Amino acid sequence: MRKDLVLVADDDAPILRLVRTKLQADGYSVVTAMNGREAVEIFERERPDIVILDLMMPVMDGFEAMQRIRQMSNAPVIMLTARSGQADKIRGLDLGADDYVTKPFSPDELSARVAAVLRRAKGTAAPATQVLKYDRVTIDLNNRQVTVDGKEVRLSRTEWELLYQLASNAGRVMLHSELLSRIWGPEFRDETYYLRTWVSRLRAKLEDDRENPRLITTFPGMGYRLESPSEEG
Repeated sequence: MRKDLVLVADDDAPILRLVRTKLQADGYSVVTAMNGREAVEIFERERPDIVILDLMMPVMDGFEAMQRIRQMSNAPVIMLTARSGQADKIRGLDLGADDYVTKPFSPDELSARVAAVLRRAKGTAAPATQVLKYDRVTIDLNNRQVTVDGKEVRLSRTEWELLYQLASNAGRVMLHSELLSRIWGPEFRDETYYLRTWVSRLRAKLEDDRENPRLITTFPGMGYRLESPSEEG
């Protein structure tokens, strides 16, 4: 059976060796890069299953590398950051990262994050109600397709994961902790800024006016609800 291929990009050679050794021991194939430009070139050539990307690298930083990778693929990306503040994390998530790990980290933690993100990326079976229709928006859960006014809207992997959870429970308020646990894992139950970032991205793509949303409703201090569809299929 083919091993999942991981691209690891970091300009710190000892960290690169440590991560490569751990991931290989855990059964992954690994390719490495020392800067963002090299990471983009390797990604285009090798098409890895997942990318671990340090944000602060020479030649091309991780933010720009992530943007270029997102132009080619929705492959999951885990950010590595030495900064503990939220600004870089939110910026990375907004560019399309699926998760982040703060340095210093344990190799065991990073490997566990890789496994969790890959499990999410491989998807979940659709519920019995597969097509939800609204005035302008149609959500096809089986085919992982969303259209607005008949035109397909491209969603990132995490945007789709969030919409899938909301659509599978349309008409019900989903708690912050519930969404965070299902999408990112139980250790993220308190990271509500993840949800704010990704709900904002979804609204920008699906709502007429994301400042006055009608499709995805916020319940302050509780969670979010996708309104019941006008038609189900």
